[in-house]
Amino acid sequence: MTLEEVHSQEMVTESTNRMQSAGKALNELLVSAQRQGCLTVGVYESAKVMNVDPDNVTFCVLGADEEDEGDIALQIHFTLIQAFCCENDIDIVRVNNIQKLAEIVGANEDSGEPQDLHCILITNPNENSWKDPALEKLSLFCEESRNVNDWVPTITLPE
Repeated sequence: MTLEEVHSQEMVTESTNRMQSAGKALNELLVSAQRQGCLTVGVYESAKVMNVDPDNVTFCVLGADEEDEGDIALQIHFTLIQAFCCENDIDIVRVNNIQKLAEIVGANEDSGEPQDLHCILITNPNENSWKDPALEKLSLFCEESRNVNDWVPTITLPE
């Protein structure tokens, strides 16, 4: 095994560990934010919050399955949300497993209708900054991703 091969293996292992750590942190953040009432779920609801009070949005999760990739309207919404988040310094990630998001945040609204899990915002309800170790890990993950020109990294949630 050459030095390049060893280095390449180490990079793949490091990248996998980083991704798993980010997935675990996102899971923890969603659970914590939901307990504190800091989640906004749905593309339309998220757009309203971002329009009214963008300074209180701390993190954005875009969720889509493979079948959603062909939905042009949803992709336009994603592009606009991504641009807004980048312009307002809001960290943003993608998750390619709506079912797992539904398990974490709940699949149904109070009315029994399924929730739109394509966009989830974590907001900061107080004047003081909400400090969560998982949020700090994810912010660092997003910053590292931007440093390698991955502006909206994709995270895999743990099973």
